Amino acid sequence: MNRNEATKRFHGDDALADLIDESQPVELPTPDTDVPMVSRSVRLPLETYERVRAAADARGIGVTTLMRQWIEAGLAELDDSATVSLADVRRALAALSRPTAA
Repeated sequence: MNRNEATKRFHGDDALADLIDESQPVELPTPDTDVPMVSRSVRLPLETYERVRAAADARGIGVTTLMRQWIEAGLAELDDSATVSLADVRRALAALSRPTAA
């Protein structure tokens, strides 16, 4: 329906309210967290977005989930509250024990 048709149909009467009342209830998706979230738009160069998407796909998670993890990690680094996984600690220690090429 175009703007003119909508104006003619809904102007001055309860047709819009009736149309809304007749609609079927919609099942909304359940949020994946109990923490309130804020949505923000971020403009990225296409190449950067594609790299982020590839990194998220490789981890089997969504792009916004990966971006949130990176932001949280960066913020944790700023205030020295970072939590490091045991696997990451083991990898770092193993890398230190390998001889370096001279």
